[in-house]
Amino acid sequence: MVPVLLLICSNVFMNLAWYGHLKWFGRAKEGENGIWIIASAILASWGLAFFEYCLQVPANRIGYHQGYTMYQLKIIQEALSITVFMLVAWLLVGEGLKWNYIVAFALIMAAVCFAVLPGAQTKN
Repeated sequence: MVPVLLLICSNVFMNLAWYGHLKWFGRAKEGENGIWIIASAILASWGLAFFEYCLQVPANRIGYHQGYTMYQLKIIQEALSITVFMLVAWLLVGEGLKWNYIVAFALIMAAVCFAVLPGAQTKN
């Protein structure tokens, strides 16, 4: 459970780093100001990504030593990433959720279930 909690927190930082600047820095216009907006967005994203990695690396190390395979950890991480992304898109940017996104999300969650089924092959 600890790896999953750390991965959730890591994904909050990751999604804010990848997409938060779209809300916080607005549109970059051509010219000198546009370059500064883009540079500021890059620096802010890298700053947030630092905290992502501070949580993601221990999450994967702990999970691996608890018996999760690398495949399982990656599939869990992707499902969490999409879950957190959906919340960020909705709460931060105000984008709605459409039926095809819900179906795609359900298929990804089904993949996670298959990856971590009881009796699934564990690492050697």
